[in-house]
Amino acid sequence: MGNKMVTYNKYKSFLFFIKKYKLTELVPPEDLKEVFSKFAGGGSHMSVEQLYRFLIEHQGEENFTLSDSEKIVDKVLQLRRTHQETVHVDQYRETEITLDDIFRFFLLDEFNGPLKTEVHHDMNAPLSHYFIYTGHNSYLTGNQLSSDCSEEPIIKALQRGVRVIELDLWPTTNKDDIKVDHGWTLTNPVSPIKCLESIKKYGFVASQYPVIITIEDHLTEELRAKFAEMATQIFGEMLFYPQQAEYLSLTEFPSPESLKNRVIISTKPPKERFKSNRIKDNGNYPSLDGSSESSEDESSGKESPDTTIEVEIKSTNGCDRDEGDTSSCECDQRLSQECSPDYRTIITIHNKKFKGSLKDKLKTDGEVRRLSWSETTLEKASESHGTDIIRFTQKNILRVYPRATRVKSTNFKPHLGWMYGAQMVAFNMQGLGKSLWLMQGMFRANGGCGYVKKPEILMQKLQSDNEFDPKMIMPVKKTLKVSIVGMPADVAKKKTKVIMDNWFPVWDEEFEFPLTVPELALLQIQVKDKDQGGKDDFAGQTCLPISELKLGFRSVPLYNEKGEQFKSVKLLMRFQFE
Repeated sequence: MGNKMVTYNKYKSFLFFIKKYKLTELVPPEDLKEVFSKFAGGGSHMSVEQLYRFLIEHQGEENFTLSDSEKIVDKVLQLRRTHQETVHVDQYRETEITLDDIFRFFLLDEFNGPLKTEVHHDMNAPLSHYFIYTGHNSYLTGNQLSSDCSEEPIIKALQRGVRVIELDLWPTTNKDDIKVDHGWTLTNPVSPIKCLESIKKYGFVASQYPVIITIEDHLTEELRAKFAEMATQIFGEMLFYPQQAEYLSLTEFPSPESLKNRVIISTKPPKERFKSNRIKDNGNYPSLDGSSESSEDESSGKESPDTTIEVEIKSTNGCDRDEGDTSSCECDQRLSQECSPDYRTIITIHNKKFKGSLKDKLKTDGEVRRLSWSETTLEKASESHGTDIIRFTQKNILRVYPRATRVKSTNFKPHLGWMYGAQMVAFNMQGLGKSLWLMQGMFRANGGCGYVKKPEILMQKLQSDNEFDPKMIMPVKKTLKVSIVGMPADVAKKKTKVIMDNWFPVWDEEFEFPLTVPELALLQIQVKDKDQGGKDDFAGQTCLPISELKLGFRSVPLYNEKGEQFKSVKLLMRFQFE
């Protein structure tokens, strides 16, 4: 192409150094030139028909029509005029585009992004069939010990598509009202009314699919009734809950499609009380009146042992139930007289824990339910009961939250939960770090609606306990040519060469990644500014669900460390599958 004129831009850093960057001409890469020439028949211009063939055959745009190609050509010509360029073409080629035209168009991520932008998964399956974008302690603005509680983090999470919001409900100092707070810490509380009103206002800005409120309940019965009244008044018909008779026969959860623009509540049903009950606990008789019972197993990150204290409840009609028992009987019909009926009624997803061994706790008989474990509990349980966990999550919901020692609001690797089918991998959305980037990347899938259909490998019926192990090596299903994060067998990392001091670096490198479970694999990309004297500086990052990648040349936007998109920083990448 001949000699290029190179100029330099100066960049001042820390008031002490001046760094020079080469400002070279931005030109199309060689592989784009080759593909353009192929579909343009070796010519310098591409017609609408040739562009249509290029989009179908190379870019994989199967649903594109000739009319769509005409619209793209119109857009490209508008871009040319916007840049005030004069391209000398004869009158017969005024509606044709050049290599430079298509190169500039490919850099527009809003038209040529790497992912599908519409919801395209089947949304009519039960909720348990989906990974759900889930927040942990959603009201915290910072660390877990001393930051403020506010509705603002809830608003930001909902605007990003988060679908599960967690609220910790506590009595105020006077015991006559409710506050949202992280108990036994120095955090400052926020009003539950502010939180609920924010959920109502912003819940469906980014997605129409249901918002689930998980509640950690430390309230008295009177305050539970007050919260139920508060929630029903604020949400009105937006609040979904099944009638009691329907719930007793609920053997599977409703679908996201059927719950569009609805809010549902998930917590542990309050303990049941009957006038003639005798509550026996090894000779002790604890009072259930006004007791404060956490809705989450291992509340506040404290892990509870596998052993449980048996509490036997005997009623005059001879029906025996305990706090963890999910069997149904006539006792349920009397709840409206004895046990905060309004509060219990609005709970759609019951958080229930069975007694007994770990295998007993993962039983799938009877009503569907939710189980809540810390990351540490899941890690230990998966060593011996991985198949049981997968079976459980095929029908029920498993929520996994960060261990209590993550006081700086850090997060764990989300694949710890996803590879066992855990739907609610609860993250501190106000935090930073690579784990949060992975979470954000996963939920860019399916149009960013906050619900991602689980892969079939996690939903197939398992006959034996050792039939499927996410940690085992499996056959390669696809090879991606382009660091991969996913199932253990799919984890790999590649690094490009360093391009020194250039505003428009061109790496011109190709990497291949064999994949066993592409549905769970994420392509994580980091760009760093090489520092000869110390640690490389962060320059941008993104994370993309591989199963959602569009073929061909794609404009890949980059994000800052908080996951906020840069306005004008992007990569042009080429994706191919074999």
